[in-house]
Amino acid sequence: MLQKLEEIKKTYDILSKQLEDPEVFNDRDRCSKISKEISDIKDIVQKFTEYKNVNTQLIQNREIIRDEHDPELKDLAKSEIDELESHLQKIEEELKLLLLPKDPNDEKNVILEIRAGTGGDEAALFAAELFRLYSRYAEVKKWKIEILSESSTGIGGFKEVIAMITGRGAYSRLKYESGIHRVQRVPATEAQGRVHTSAVTVAVLPEVDEVDININPTDLKIDVYRAGGAGGQHVNTTDSAVRITHLPTGVVVTCQDERSQHKNKAKAMKIIMAKIFDIERQKQEAELAKERKMQVGSGDRSEKIRTYNFPQNRITDHRIGLTLYRLDAIMEGDMDEIFDNLLTHYQAEALKLSVDE
Repeated sequence: MLQKLEEIKKTYDILSKQLEDPEVFNDRDRCSKISKEISDIKDIVQKFTEYKNVNTQLIQNREIIRDEHDPELKDLAKSEIDELESHLQKIEEELKLLLLPKDPNDEKNVILEIRAGTGGDEAALFAAELFRLYSRYAEVKKWKIEILSESSTGIGGFKEVIAMITGRGAYSRLKYESGIHRVQRVPATEAQGRVHTSAVTVAVLPEVDEVDININPTDLKIDVYRAGGAGGQHVNTTDSAVRITHLPTGVVVTCQDERSQHKNKAKAMKIIMAKIFDIERQKQEAELAKERKMQVGSGDRSEKIRTYNFPQNRITDHRIGLTLYRLDAIMEGDMDEIFDNLLTHYQAEALKLSVDE
C-alpha cells in the first residue's frame, strides 16, 4: 500500500508542476484535465502526508525511549506513543478506503423511477409518499428535481413516476435505493383497523450522455400520438406524446407531460439511454459476481431492501440489519443516517474483496 501511495504522491507532484507551466495554464482543455486529475487524488495525498508526519513522530518517540536519559522526557514520549499508534491505525484505515476504486458514476445526476407494486391504491399512495421523501431529501441537499414522466391515480398516488435529480454526488448517495420497498400500515379505507402490506419498486439510474453509451438509431422505434389525460386542450389535440422502443431489449419509454413533441422526445431519450446503460452495467456486474463469488451494491430490483412499518414508527433496512424507530422523521427526508450506514457497509464489503484479491 505504501508503495502505491508513494506513486500517487509522485504523480500529484508532477501534475502540480505541469499546472504551473504558463503553456499548460493557457490551454483551457489541458488545464481542466490536469486539474481534474489533481482533484481526484488530492485527498489521498493529503491523508498520506498526515500518515508520514504521524509515523515520523512515532519513530522519534521510540528513539527517545531507547536513547534518552532524562526520565521525564522518556515518560512523556511513552505517554504519547499509544495515542500516536491509535491515530496511525485510523489513518491507515482511511487510506484503504480512499484507495478503493471509485464508482465512475458517483458524481452523476440521477434518474429516479418509482412504480407501485402489489397493494393496489395503497401501493400507489406509498409510491407518491416515497417520491415526496426523495424530493425532500433533494431539497436538503440543494439538488434540483424534475418530473420526466408520471402516471397518477385519482386519489393522489402514482402508478409510476420518473424524475431527474440534478446535483453533485446525487448518484453516490441514492444508488443503493434500488429494490423493493415494503410498507406496512392501516389503509384509510380499512374499517377493521387491520395492517396491510404493500410494495413499491424503486430504480436509481445514473444519467448518461451519448458518449457513455452507443445506441444505434436503427434499434429505436419512435411513435408519436395524441396525449391523453390532464394537460389542457393543446396537449390532448396534437401528436405531442412520444413512445420510444429499444428493439433489442424491448425497453419502452413513454413521455407525454410536455406540450412539445420535441421536449417529450428529449426526456424519453434521457430515460431510455439510462435504462440501456443500466442493463449493460448489470450484465458486467453479474460477470464480476461470478468471478468474485459475491456481488457488492448490485441494486437488484427483485430484492426486498427495506420495510416501512407505520404503526410502530419503525424502518428496517434488511441488507444491513439496521432498524430505526423514527420513521416519521425519515419520511420527511431525514435519510443521512441510513445512507451513511449503507455506504460504510458496502465499503467494508469492497475492502474484503480487495484483501481477498
